[in-house]
Amino acid sequence: MGDDHPHLAHFRHAQPGEIITFGRYPQTAGGAEQTPVRWRVLQNSGDELFILSEHILDCRRYHAAFVAITWRDCDLRRWLNETFYDAAFNAAEKEIIGTTRCADNGEGSPDTEDRVFLPSIAEIENATGTLGKDFRRAVGTEYARVRKADGCHLYVYDKSVEENYLVEDGERQGCSWWWLRTQPGSPDRAAFIGTRASIRSYCRVNRTSYGVRPALKLDLR
Repeated sequence: MGDDHPHLAHFRHAQPGEIITFGRYPQTAGGAEQTPVRWRVLQNSGDELFILSEHILDCRRYHAAFVAITWRDCDLRRWLNETFYDAAFNAAEKEIIGTTRCADNGEGSPDTEDRVFLPSIAEIENATGTLGKDFRRAVGTEYARVRKADGCHLYVYDKSVEENYLVEDGERQGCSWWWLRTQPGSPDRAAFIGTRASIRSYCRVNRTSYGVRPALKLDLR
């Protein structure tokens, strides 16, 4: 890839738990302005940097209909690798996004090769061993919280348990649910992270209130 790429020198030294910026995506309510995306480093192998968006960037269904579906064939995988990928990254950034072989997709669900993906249960558990559970709790951007034309509307916690809130820039915000790619039980349901960082496995794939924290791996070679 070459040392002349503007991001690589910094990214090679990024450690698990650190925050980096990479790419741009709408984050304000109107959606007109592209804002730098913040990513939390989950792992640095020396050759690859595994990163997860710090915030919930959008609200999407795993799949449009309540049917048996695999991660390979679901609408959200297509959206991440086509619509989001093209919207968030310029040509130079795309050069250092690796293709990741995604396993742990669910029983009978084939492995896939993705540029952008949802993390799996195993990947979240592995990262928890290094980072603890706090990184699992997430709030949505203003853009993610806006009701979408297709009916998607991010759930935001608004009750009385303080563990379900985060404070960012002095502002107390309710956490939201966000999808994982693994389907540990029925193929018409998928796993997700709850507002208190728990891994849950029973959500219908067509639910409209769940958020998306994209993940990807950067090629550091």
